Amino acid sequence: VQLQASGGGLVQSGGSLRLSCAASGFWVDEKDIAWFRQAPGKERDGISCIARSDGSKHYADSVDGRFIVYRDNDKNIVYMEMNNLKPEDTAVYYCAAEGICPGTAATYDYWGQGTQVTVSS
Repeated sequence: VQLQASGGGLVQSGGSLRLSCAASGFWVDEKDIAWFRQAPGKERDGISCIARSDGSKHYADSVDGRFIVYRDNDKNIVYMEMNNLKPEDTAVYYCAAEGICPGTAATYDYWGQGTQVTVSS
């Protein structure tokens, strides 16, 4: 099982980015998959997830209405579209699989390498 996160970068406040989490060794509709983020000196927080069972999606209050998580089964990729980005969204973003949606980082077994998102004011 491998996860490859990409799509981070530098964007101005109010801008948008789309993160990708490419999976190998399993199909993205076979496992709960989540996005977490970690800012310097802070804990790794859950941002969004999509459940294996019914495709239901969950979002942290801080991003609800701005971020959208979805999966492309044909490409075996889970995306997270991030809109109206704010400086407080600056963090390293990780995708994770084989956990509980929604759930904490401790529930997830497999992790991507992280991609940096920086939002300037």
